[in-house]
Amino acid sequence: MLVDNVNYRTISPAKDLSYIQIIDQTCLPFEFKLKRLESFEEVVESIKFMRVRGAPLIGVAAAYGIALAMNQDTSDQSLELSKRALINSRPTAVNLVWAVNSIYNKLVSVIETERISTAWRLAQIMSDEDVDKNKLIGKYGSELIMKKENSKDVINILTHCNAGWLATIDYGTALSPIYKAVNEGLNIHVWVDETRPRNQGLNLTAWELSQAKIKHTVISDNTGGLLMQQGRIDYIFVGADRISMDGQVCNKIGTYLKAIAANIHNIPFYVAAPLSTVDNKFRGTDYVFEIECRSPDEIMKMKGRDALGNITEIRLGESPAYNPAFDITPSKYVSKIICEKGVFNPQDIGGLIS
Repeated sequence: MLVDNVNYRTISPAKDLSYIQIIDQTCLPFEFKLKRLESFEEVVESIKFMRVRGAPLIGVAAAYGIALAMNQDTSDQSLELSKRALINSRPTAVNLVWAVNSIYNKLVSVIETERISTAWRLAQIMSDEDVDKNKLIGKYGSELIMKKENSKDVINILTHCNAGWLATIDYGTALSPIYKAVNEGLNIHVWVDETRPRNQGLNLTAWELSQAKIKHTVISDNTGGLLMQQGRIDYIFVGADRISMDGQVCNKIGTYLKAIAANIHNIPFYVAAPLSTVDNKFRGTDYVFEIECRSPDEIMKMKGRDALGNITEIRLGESPAYNPAFDITPSKYVSKIICEKGVFNPQDIGGLIS
């Protein structure tokens, strides 16, 4: 995707494979900053503190993290410790576990002298495959967006959190159909949930859409219900951090409330995610993963610009705060799940990987 008319991927390896370069998402939207990660430890830190975030992206970041770990130490012990540290860095997104296990399982069968080259090759393949999958999600998802009879009428789409190219290597998941539809000439406006407490919608989605010159408006998280009542939302597109075998969707906190309101108002609620997001251990009420609970400071502090243009952080209050990062939307509230293989009823998604 373009930033000031220059193409970027969210992660790119150095030519000599001594480091990777990321877009530091904690600086957006105030500053577009590229950051070098030269060690495994820096990758873990970047995942934990959300310099890279989004389920597909942190999976690929973890893959490159293992490659950097192999640059330092190719032993079995190093490989095992790297695997554990990465899996523990963000507990909810299943893509992270999938990516780490995929590369680990291949590297353990490779002799130590070949582990560096193999790790970098596998990470690059995973990166390229992410882009290909997201293009397909965009293709299939855009076909669900119906052009209005009057071409001048605007199609209004609501998003929650950020599932654009910043959450992947390129193109995105939930935003990929929007990019595709706009490129095909559809007149689209995006309602962007601010997505408290970290404001990924305000800071990331709105920034992405601005770069792509797509019409959008930021709204508070509580505004969506009113817009649905007023008939001002045609579709809702969200991403996912984990999907159950029977089509339940674990996504950014607040997704569940949007899905309920959409169901009441007969508005299509679409989830876009690669099949690596499906967890074969998650079905019904039986799930073995942790819903990440993050620091109360994310609720009680906020970053912005002051009157002099300086980026600053302020404290909003002193009370205790509870900050779960995700919620689970039952499949009955999900209209369709869009993946790289097409568009499916939520209850059928598990059959694609079993």
